[in-house]
Amino acid sequence: MVKAVEVHQWRLTTGAELRELRASLHRTLTGNQLLDGEKLDDVPEQMALVATELATNALRHGLPPTIVTLFSADECLLLDVADHDLGTVPELADTRPAESGGRGLLLARQLSLDVGWYATATTKHIWATFPRRADRPTP
Repeated sequence: MVKAVEVHQWRLTTGAELRELRASLHRTLTGNQLLDGEKLDDVPEQMALVATELATNALRHGLPPTIVTLFSADECLLLDVADHDLGTVPELADTRPAESGGRGLLLARQLSLDVGWYATATTKHIWATFPRRADRPTP
């Protein structure tokens, strides 16, 4: 059993908070301020992209607040995005045209090591794991 430690948690209620989530996640992962227009490197960039995509989905399709939590384990980093809508099930949007949106889970599957979801009595969670370094294993 892998033990994960919570590193940071963000609570979002509007889409306007997504930019700060991205910047704060960058600071948490790298210790550096993200300058306006600056892009992240490798794993932090992929994590920020997945976090904002999954949080956007939760804000659009779930019930607030959206809770994004970063965990650290020995072998990986884990992002967990939760909302309070237990009436819907996450689904891949791989059959829709790319411009129709709803591709957060598909993107998460492409950029992370693994993706899954679970529900508790009060929240629905989607999680994605990432390597600690950019030298991720090839499938």
